[in-house]
Amino acid sequence: MKNLFVKIAAAGLLMLAPAIAEAAEGYSTANVNMRAGPSTRYPAVAVIPAGSSIEIRGCLSDVNWCDVEFYGGRGWVSGQYVQALYQQRRVYVGPQYYRPLGIPMIRFSVDNYWDRYYRNRDFYRERDRWSRGPDYYYRDRDNRDRDRDRDNRDRDRNWRERDRDRDGRDRDRDWRDDNQRGDRQRGDRQRGDLQRGDRQGDDRRGDDRRPDRRDFDCRPGDPSCGE
Repeated sequence: MKNLFVKIAAAGLLMLAPAIAEAAEGYSTANVNMRAGPSTRYPAVAVIPAGSSIEIRGCLSDVNWCDVEFYGGRGWVSGQYVQALYQQRRVYVGPQYYRPLGIPMIRFSVDNYWDRYYRNRDFYRERDRWSRGPDYYYRDRDNRDRDRDRDNRDRDRNWRERDRDRDGRDRDRDWRDDNQRGDRQRGDRQRGDLQRGDRQGDDRRGDDRRPDRRDFDCRPGDPSCGE
């Protein structure tokens, strides 16, 4: 009977071992961003103050990033900013300490992780782009920015061309208006000259019709010279 209880207790411990190994206590060594993925290129979701206690839920085997819990929030922090207590001393969390500290090695999936923790975040709307990796996301965003800049340049060039065409049309219209004003002014001057010439001609004709008697030489015996 005693052996039976020992076996049951051992089985219970084996069943509890994975649950116990699901988290390890750690401490942040600086004011560090907790991010939505294991890279500094993922969006920051919180700032963990230096010296704060965190729960280490798991770490990646290929890069030194860990999935941590801080005040009920979840995110990723680089192991170089996380320490844990090991053999009565604090050590920076690294692959050599995962097993002794009971930290499981895990994988990261944007789809699963973000579905679980970030549905209410703004960046969740672009989950499909982020799921291909931050490098792809930023490359795609850079391409979109370049396309937008090119479109803006094209619109600016079209506006400049329209402005230049409009300025050209305005100059042509001003030139035609100036010519028309010049033509009207010349026509007015010509009509004025003609009118003045007509008046002068009338005056000359009037003088011819009414000559001054003093302009004639009077001859002796001419009856018109008697006055």
